[in-house]
Amino acid sequence: MGTNKEMILFLHAICLDLSQQPGSIQVPGIMSPISLRILLLALFFTALMPQKSEGQFEEWCIADEQTPDDELQRAMDWACGKGGADCSKIKQTNQPCYLPNTIRDHASYAFNNYYQKFKHIGATCYFNAAALITDLDPSHHSCKFEYLP
Repeated sequence: MGTNKEMILFLHAICLDLSQQPGSIQVPGIMSPISLRILLLALFFTALMPQKSEGQFEEWCIADEQTPDDELQRAMDWACGKGGADCSKIKQTNQPCYLPNTIRDHASYAFNNYYQKFKHIGATCYFNAAALITDLDPSHHSCKFEYLP
């Protein structure tokens, strides 16, 4: 079941079927009170569920906190160099992602930029075991970590 419209149609069909049960009052074109309650309750819960586009989950690639700084630095150097990540927002003090000025924070930005830029052609969030995937947006203050579906 994909969309809210499909869910509503499915629930409507169930409610109409319930109104056909023995002992229920039959009024053409009108659902029974119990069926209407079931439908409204289902619609309420459906409206509360967060919806992602096309069933996708948002993912960001960040530095693993257990990876030593020297390994993070090597992986970040590759990502910002041969890897093709845009690291301009972490290179200078006046850029939005320069602070906090730590290897781990800069590596997270570089890893994510690379991953978002190239995941559609098979790139991974590995970086020689220096990175991992998170579903929590790592953006902070004016530093926005890109997410591309």
